Amino acid sequence: MVRYLFKKIIILLFSLLFIVTLTFILMKVIPGDPFIQEQNVPEEILNSLYKHYGLDQPIYIQYLKYIKGFLTFDLGPSFLYEGRTVNQIIYEGFPVSLILGVQALFIAVLFGITLGCIAAIFQNKLEDSVCLLLSIFLTAIPTFLLATLLQYVFAMKLNLLPVAQWGSFSHCILPVLSLSGMPLAFIARLTRTNMVEILKQDYIKTALAKGLPYYKIIIKHALRNALIPILAYLGHVATFILTGSFVIEKIFAISGLGGWLISSIMNRDYTVIMGLTVFYSAFLLLLVFFIDLSYALLDPRIKITKK
Repeated sequence: MVRYLFKKIIILLFSLLFIVTLTFILMKVIPGDPFIQEQNVPEEILNSLYKHYGLDQPIYIQYLKYIKGFLTFDLGPSFLYEGRTVNQIIYEGFPVSLILGVQALFIAVLFGITLGCIAAIFQNKLEDSVCLLLSIFLTAIPTFLLATLLQYVFAMKLNLLPVAQWGSFSHCILPVLSLSGMPLAFIARLTRTNMVEILKQDYIKTALAKGLPYYKIIIKHALRNALIPILAYLGHVATFILTGSFVIEKIFAISGLGGWLISSIMNRDYTVIMGLTVFYSAFLLLLVFFIDLSYALLDPRIKITKK
């Protein structure tokens, strides 16, 4: 167990180092200048800015300083917003993005698994067809189009929910539904496929022959085994939700990290781009790490050994 954890942690650290290095190189290769925004800036001012932010130093010195800042959790100042650091931007924006993402992930997992189980139990019946059509619709429609459609129907036409902004619970409903649509559809179809195969297994037939209640068979035996592939897919779902939230936050005018990232890309704010990219990468790598460790909790047949 200890050897397995150590190996996973080493892989995670090297992955982070690779992401930090690649992000730094890409920011230096991409053409453009964060201090020149379609206007003529005197060369003396530019040189002063480069010296102030350490951009006049050799590339390897800048890289070593950035690695040091990353290891000490100091991602540097913003070039665009004077007096603000990347750490402050993450501190202000990430809680909003996290709340939005957790709510969307909860809706996607809960209703995705529920719809998948219903479709599997009523295979080739009306319930199965309805769940399949709903999953196809949610898979086919882009996230930004679903968000716009929900805004038009529930906010502009029916006037039931706010069209944008972030504040009360009612402000969360439309962005959460928009963000959870596509992951919900994938989880529903994955659950249905796994449940259909599991319900054909001999141990399910044996449990039915023993007279066990059907709902107990579904929950304790079939669903528990069907959750293993879904758990493996959660890393991809979390990635989609976190990256998809950039668009959703822009559409609904939510002050999360998505708006900061888009703004920094548009204005070539290199430190913010690098800092947010590395932060999201570290968050997702940690999430995948804990998902790997949770396999053994769901299925006793999966054991973490020295092998």
